[in-house]
Amino acid sequence: MAEGAKVCLVTGVGPGTGAALARRFARGGYRVAMLARDRERLRTLENEIEGARGYACDVTDDAALRATCDAVATDLGAPSVVIHNAVGGAFGDFQTIDPGVLRRNFEVNTMALLGLARAVAPAMVDAGEGAILCTGNTSAHRGVANFAGFAPSKAAQRILAESIARNLWPRGVHVAYVTIDAVIDLAWTRQMYADKPDEFFITPDAIADECWHVAHQPRAAWTFDVWIRPFGER
Repeated sequence: MAEGAKVCLVTGVGPGTGAALARRFARGGYRVAMLARDRERLRTLENEIEGARGYACDVTDDAALRATCDAVATDLGAPSVVIHNAVGGAFGDFQTIDPGVLRRNFEVNTMALLGLARAVAPAMVDAGEGAILCTGNTSAHRGVANFAGFAPSKAAQRILAESIARNLWPRGVHVAYVTIDAVIDLAWTRQMYADKPDEFFITPDAIADECWHVAHQPRAAWTFDVWIRPFGER
């Protein structure tokens, strides 16, 4: 990896979308800071992805998140692309969900975005460029009955991202919300939807490619609301 390469920070680096994002930006020449709670998974990915470095971090711990962002800036350089991919989810209607689960999801999805943006935005503003992306889903746009423990936190996340965008766009920092309107192609989702054809799923690599595209849009044509779905999605 070339000295002085740009830096991409990704939260929620698991075996699906997070790992695909790390691979895509590493392939594009970035040094990649991978944030997740699972140290062993991060070590495995460090060995697989050239130019990627893992940082064990619980994004709901604001002090730890701030310290991790500082460590990334010291070790690799200030990130010019940040992707908040960490997600907390739950199924259940408003009468059956555990209120504590919704609070936890709000911490992961919304409050962590706030802490992350506050940590990385000043350097981006000073540089006059940068991109902050957030991976979301359809729950950010509608309240399905069985998503009462999840959708409110994603809707809040999207509105927070829009508020951040209105503040940072005029200062040269692109903020965007990428709505993934599909079931992501993972081992457990394939088991859950075993009767579905390939076109029902969206692949992590396709998500990563679109995030790469959004992060590198020309200033004259920035996008905030980005919807991606497979052609078979209704």
